[in-house]
Amino acid sequence: MSALAAIRASVAATLARHGRRCLDVACSGGPDSLALADAAIAALGAAQVRLLHVDHRQPTSAAAVAHLRAWADARGVALAVAAVDVPAGASWEAQARTVREQALRELAGAELIATGHTASDQAETVLMRLVRGTGPDGLAAIAPRRGPFVRPLLAHTRAEIEAYVAAAGLDPWRDPMNDDPRFTRVWLRQQIVPALVAHNPQLERALAQLAQLAADDRAALAPQVDALAAAAELDGGLACAPLAAAPPAIARRVIAAWLARHGRSSELPAVAAVLALAAGPAAGTRGVDVGGGRVARVYDRLAIDDAPGPPLAPLTVLGADGPYQVRAWRPGDRMRPARLRGQSRKLSDLYGDLKLPRAARARARVVIAASGAIVWAEHVGAAWQATEVVRVEPAVDGPA
Repeated sequence: MSALAAIRASVAATLARHGRRCLDVACSGGPDSLALADAAIAALGAAQVRLLHVDHRQPTSAAAVAHLRAWADARGVALAVAAVDVPAGASWEAQARTVREQALRELAGAELIATGHTASDQAETVLMRLVRGTGPDGLAAIAPRRGPFVRPLLAHTRAEIEAYVAAAGLDPWRDPMNDDPRFTRVWLRQQIVPALVAHNPQLERALAQLAQLAADDRAALAPQVDALAAAAELDGGLACAPLAAAPPAIARRVIAAWLARHGRSSELPAVAAVLALAAGPAAGTRGVDVGGGRVARVYDRLAIDDAPGPPLAPLTVLGADGPYQVRAWRPGDRMRPARLRGQSRKLSDLYGDLKLPRAARARARVVIAASGAIVWAEHVGAAWQATEVVRVEPAVDGPA
């Protein structure tokens, strides 16, 4: 079967599988997305296809939009364009992908969006993740369907796409950025993939098969992952005991999903560090730095550690043994809490008994009478025989 016939058959099969009689196609104007658009028009007719283009405001963007608009007009296909600003970040590629997907979702509304990802893109993505460090789920790489995005060309290599372009007489836009080796994907495409293909001409298909096997394993483990996630959920964090007791393959997936949900790195080194934290002893508060922030273990619970706490409420102190001083507690502070009936203890020990998180402990305040004695401590309460002498409550007009 020719590349033209094979690719048109794949697009038609995708449309039938999803019951589509119209289609939005994410189209840069390059060979992959233009071949996809042409195959969709062959299957549905021009009136049932709409092209979605995201303009990243690069020096060549205006030329790309003009080229694509001329192609769409010549075929009677609707074209919607969204211009976006790519925020500064460690990876322009990653930032651009995030804003591009959001723009495509907004253009399409609730519709399905077809993208031109190929088996060659799949192979490059697997290699990129191996280079950066990934787990088994990362090897699944580009999914055939994720949310509104569907990839009809994922079984076809870039060479097949070029054969389609030639057979269909298409004139794609060639983005100069796709030849810039400063981008990791381009470096892999130009330098690494050809060297590997010299040893295995079927490299792209082998890596695509690896991605499919990893996706199959992930799907098979999903029920166990969901069950552990439900068992470990604890006040927005994760309980350590269920994670430590679970098979590492399941625990790692729960942690990776939790980290990603909170905007933290879910790469393997970060996941491994958090799992080690969960499996360690439950003593006080400890933490690890991961990409995007810090994760703490507060006794038996994992929590995101770097979110700022709520503003401290001002205090009003009422009593006869004034004037009173309100200050942050200090190491070495002692008090005689009412619940211990006058026994003197260090506040640090009292906070340890309460398993008070480090962040809350650092912000805790005490009230000191004119005699110098601590008569009230935040999280502990009033001192022995001070319950009738002093009353502490949130201030109405400002701090005491």
